[in-house]
Amino acid sequence: MAALRALLPVVRRPLRSWPGCAALRPFASEADFKYILTEKKGKGRNVGLIRLNRPKALNALCEGLMAELNQALAAFEADPAVRAIVVTGGEKAFAAGADIKEMQNQTFQDCYSGGFLSHWDQLTRVKKPVIAAVNGYALGGGCELAMMCDIIYAGEKAQFAQPEILLGTIPGAGGTQRLTRAVGKSLAMEMVLTGDRISAQDAKQAGLVSKIFPVDTLVEEAIQCAEKIASNSKLVTAMAKESVNAGRPERRHGRFCGEEKGQLQRPVRAVAFAPSRYLKEKCGHLVLGANKALSFKGPGRAEVSMPSCHSVQHIGLRRKRTPVACCVARAGDCQLCC
Repeated sequence: MAALRALLPVVRRPLRSWPGCAALRPFASEADFKYILTEKKGKGRNVGLIRLNRPKALNALCEGLMAELNQALAAFEADPAVRAIVVTGGEKAFAAGADIKEMQNQTFQDCYSGGFLSHWDQLTRVKKPVIAAVNGYALGGGCELAMMCDIIYAGEKAQFAQPEILLGTIPGAGGTQRLTRAVGKSLAMEMVLTGDRISAQDAKQAGLVSKIFPVDTLVEEAIQCAEKIASNSKLVTAMAKESVNAGRPERRHGRFCGEEKGQLQRPVRAVAFAPSRYLKEKCGHLVLGANKALSFKGPGRAEVSMPSCHSVQHIGLRRKRTPVACCVARAGDCQLCC
């Protein structure tokens, strides 16, 4: 009995004071977050709405935004009053991909071996139904984020794409395999290998999108669907979602083994993720020729000023492990390393 009395002060502590539960605080106001807006919607306030809010950056998925998104998801997941979640962005962009500025000074290997996308899979672990309401651009990581949701509703002007190949890399958050399951191998292969965009109408026809609505009514339609889902049995809804997801190919916490293997076990391709006038690399000294390939000679660190009219799209290693970097207008134009 004395032991039980000793435990009472611990049991009575608020949930947010327990270790690991700091993220489960209620949303007192929109000022709680810097990169997202959150609120409860619906007649019974049983729908959690998360709005990505970096309009000047077209909702580029920076580290801060992803951390806040995960925090909001955890809070809504823990809230018994919330039975479904809607994730949306702005009218111009749902999310235009990962934040290039955070990656431009890192190599391909640095980003992925350092766990750059390690926390992007939180959405796939949410047990409650999640609806993506996509207006505008859903590109790269933005398209992958939408595909992590259970249902995708699109505005009439929405566009979807996996343009990573134009930067010399591949989708890294499940895009290659989720897209294949959604639209089939042929269209997925075309989108991944060309980086081309598809419209909301084409996405619906291919099976990527469930329904299309006018831009100004999209979010309300998604909330109405979430309310309808929320009216069903919580237990049965969770079982139904789990059963549908059980048919997915083998995966590990939302990150697919094939992509991870391709990224982490191929250090021979280091990628500069965005056009830049400066290229920093630790591999050796860079020798620049006018519009020609760059070569590394000798150990050490170097910094090279690139012509403003050119973009460093990629750095590659030839098969004999001779480092080569290219100053070309488009990745793939160089015969040395592509």
